[in-house]
Amino acid sequence: MAQDLLTALALVLILEGLLPGLAPSTWLRMMAEVARMGTRGIRIAGITCMISGAILLQFLH
Repeated sequence: MAQDLLTALALVLILEGLLPGLAPSTWLRMMAEVARMGTRGIRIAGITCMISGAILLQFLH
C-alpha cells in the first residue's frame, strides 16, 4: 500500500514538472492566466480535476 502511494506521488511529481521543465515561458503564461481566474475559478478547476481523476481511477481498477 505504501509503495503504491509513493509511486502515485512520484508520477504526480513527474507530470507536474513536465511543462515547467520543457516549456517554462508557456508555463508562466498559464500560471498568470490561472491567477486571473480568482479563488472560485481555481476551486472549481481543482474539484473538477479531483472528480475526473477519481472517475478515471474507478475505470482503471
